Amino acid sequence: MGKGLTYASKTPDARGQVAYDAEEHATWAILYQRQLEILPGRACPEYLDALARVGLPSDHIPQCPDLTACLRQSTGVEIVPVPALISNERFFELLASGRFPCATFIRSREELEYLEEPDVFHEVFGHVPLLSDARFADFARAYGQAGLACRNQQEQDVLARLYWYTIEFGLVQTPQGIRTYGAGVISSIGETVYAIESTTPIRRPFDALDVLRTPYRIDAFQTLYYILTGFDELFSVAKSDITGLVRRAIREGDYRETASVRGTADI
Repeated sequence: MGKGLTYASKTPDARGQVAYDAEEHATWAILYQRQLEILPGRACPEYLDALARVGLPSDHIPQCPDLTACLRQSTGVEIVPVPALISNERFFELLASGRFPCATFIRSREELEYLEEPDVFHEVFGHVPLLSDARFADFARAYGQAGLACRNQQEQDVLARLYWYTIEFGLVQTPQGIRTYGAGVISSIGETVYAIESTTPIRRPFDALDVLRTPYRIDAFQTLYYILTGFDELFSVAKSDITGLVRRAIREGDYRETASVRGTADI
């Protein structure tokens, strides 16, 4: 953690409720409001529609059972509270079964701009709305199933690029121009603007094999984004042989990493 701060996961009670204090709810409210102000014209319409559909509270951290009840009506996805870091196997198991893992801690006000681990704001504000879209939910399930089919760590590491360049940092072409849908962008005040407006990063048309051959960095703004033609493209990937693509990407080898752009890497 930056500045020497550490975080501890909060344990839900028997009803699945987490006891957040007033300061934690206030931090959520700050993060929510500032993202809401900058997302129009930068987030894709599907995300903005989904955000309205799930009705996240603006003034307090929502509880996982309430989020699950909302998603059950659309895609059946469940939101499961977990420690901040879980094993790859557990992550894949949850996604494959239609359950999305959600951290239970929220960053401090001292780290509003940067956090090394995904917190509840990143998980809920960034991920939950689009999990109400069937195409997105199907893609998440397919990704989990592909992870379970991986034979070793190398295949898991290569597969992770697909998640990174779509669910976390994906862009999509819309009639109004390029917009973002990735949770790592949408939950970041800095990268939301950078991903759409900066002339620095490379933006390429999405191709699943290309994505799987492209390394990424976690300690800086992205130097490369992949652009979907639409969410139906994710649905097509979900129906493909993802694990076969991973093994082909390993055989063909990585592309040379693009030059890094150092800066505050918000999540």
